[in-house]
Amino acid sequence: MPQVLEFKLPDLGEGLTEAEIVRWLVAVGDVVEIDQPVVEVETAKAMVEVPCPYGGVVTARFGEEGTELPVGAPLITVAVGSVTEPAQAAEAEAEGSGNVPRPLIGYGTDHSRPARRRRVRPVTAAVSASVVAVAAAAPAPAGPVPVISPLVRKLARDNGIDLRALRGSGPEGLILRADVEAALRPAAPAAAPAPVAAAAAAQGERIPLKGLRGAVAEKLSRSRREIPEATCWVDADATELMAARAAMNAVDGPKISVLALLARICTAALAKYPELNSTVDLAANEIVRLPAVHLGFAAQTERGLMVPVVRDAQTRSPESLSAEFARLTELARAGKLAPADLTGGTFTLNNYGVFGVDGSTPIINHPEAAMLGVGRIIPKPWVYRGELAVRQVVQLSLTFDHRVCDGGAAGGFLRYVADCVENPAVLLRGL
Repeated sequence: MPQVLEFKLPDLGEGLTEAEIVRWLVAVGDVVEIDQPVVEVETAKAMVEVPCPYGGVVTARFGEEGTELPVGAPLITVAVGSVTEPAQAAEAEAEGSGNVPRPLIGYGTDHSRPARRRRVRPVTAAVSASVVAVAAAAPAPAGPVPVISPLVRKLARDNGIDLRALRGSGPEGLILRADVEAALRPAAPAAAPAPVAAAAAAQGERIPLKGLRGAVAEKLSRSRREIPEATCWVDADATELMAARAAMNAVDGPKISVLALLARICTAALAKYPELNSTVDLAANEIVRLPAVHLGFAAQTERGLMVPVVRDAQTRSPESLSAEFARLTELARAGKLAPADLTGGTFTLNNYGVFGVDGSTPIINHPEAAMLGVGRIIPKPWVYRGELAVRQVVQLSLTFDHRVCDGGAAGGFLRYVADCVENPAVLLRGL
């Protein structure tokens, strides 16, 4: 006799407590295989396909597309026992297929390959009649309403909302963030006169700060609240750096980006000034200097600004850095970055020159201690070897946490970066 198993939204890792259903990949009555993606969800960090650890017939789905669900809320129920091999079902139930029980950081074990889509097979007459009967008669899972998301509870608590007085719009009466936000909005007049309605419309469009935009807003606000930041900047002659890149790309082999060369310079500078590759532990009242450079870089996408992280950047060559930047940028633009690809950075490189601007005072990517900003590289008048010449000039700016170092170290770091940009041989001498 088939057994109906409930699959709940698993722990997505990295402190994420909820996700929004973007697209269902299966329907009620479909036959699914073990580890087959069944739904695509969006967290505050990335788009993720969620694989189901059971194989069998889908008997129920919970939540419409666009609904936010907390971790632990039911996603689907699956009738197993006839469609899959008994050994497979038992293994999936006992071990969770190797994917689901662990905190799911991007799902699967190899993030370099895109998730493999399995073909969804509709239920046919060949499927056991008992499975079909279970699918038709299986009731919604009984029990208490799933625990309300901590973010929803905090939003209600901060605004004095009694959750017991709200009617949830989620599955089985689950109270969602949208329910609390609706309770915070003032009630509209029953029949507002035309001039009043026109005046209300003139107040502008309201866009909820949620999802990626909300996560970015919270992180930037926290950075400004906690970090006493300062910024220093310098103009540098990048002519020799651009010439060196052109010479490197003139030979056969992988092409090297300007960003990769700047990243290599940054890792060398951080080796000389390790205080800038650190974080502040407020609870312990300590500065923690970090042994590896996990280099974040700003990437603009249709979903907004993202900061993918290149792990152990200090060990990579310019060719390896170029390849990793390209790989992570492609994943970011496709919305397929894993949460682990967006966390754990220790220093950020921000190339805002791609927007056609020369300078900026960027906000530090909390909880890091510094960020190097790079403006556009353009021809400018420059005194070169005692004479006026047209050179390729770039403005470099360093925003740093004044708790981890003073201006001397920050200025030394920035000056070393500028010296390497103006004369790449300086970098070779330091290796």
